Amino acid sequence: MPSGKVRPPCRAGNGRRTRIAPGVRHVDKRALGHKETLEFRQLVAGDENPWSFLAQNMSDGTLRALGVLVSLFQCFDRSPEPPVPLVGIEEPEATLHPAAAGVLMGALSEASHFTQVLVTTHSPELLDTPDLDPEALLVVEADQGETNIARADEASKSAIQERLYTVGALLKLDQLRPQRRSSRPGATETSERHLPLFPRKEGS
Repeated sequence: MPSGKVRPPCRAGNGRRTRIAPGVRHVDKRALGHKETLEFRQLVAGDENPWSFLAQNMSDGTLRALGVLVSLFQCFDRSPEPPVPLVGIEEPEATLHPAAAGVLMGALSEASHFTQVLVTTHSPELLDTPDLDPEALLVVEADQGETNIARADEASKSAIQERLYTVGALLKLDQLRPQRRSSRPGATETSERHLPLFPRKEGS
């Protein structure tokens, strides 16, 4: 975890929430008998006071965006011990408006400074970020019944680093490729098929 003060959860997550769902001003839990749900307060044209809506009345995109932000920034609202070692999210952009992809990528990037973030995506919009480090990518390719997972090949990395294409643009063109086995120095059959999510630290 980087040094310095950690921003409180309301500032870290809520700012991005209001950019993804601009009308939502507040979210709180509400008891319904023996169950709990979420209550949203949202601005409505013609009324200076926000209206209240339960989760069942909100859009899938708003609910999913809130869930993604809560999972990413949960480390801001808890003791550092035990730490959150990994946050894994499958297709975080699902049901979100494409225009919100930049805000979502910003949240993913920010959270990665405090915990390991593993994301799967098919979204060119989410990957259409000029500053996305190609070394942070693992490219997945299915070939003759085999799934190949590896870092981007040299041609893809070169195009990204020279700012000829973004990762999203290469994905749209179907030109984002994983490294081939013969081009990976020191690779073995075992290392080709197994990429550690938690690499061993030196001395352990």
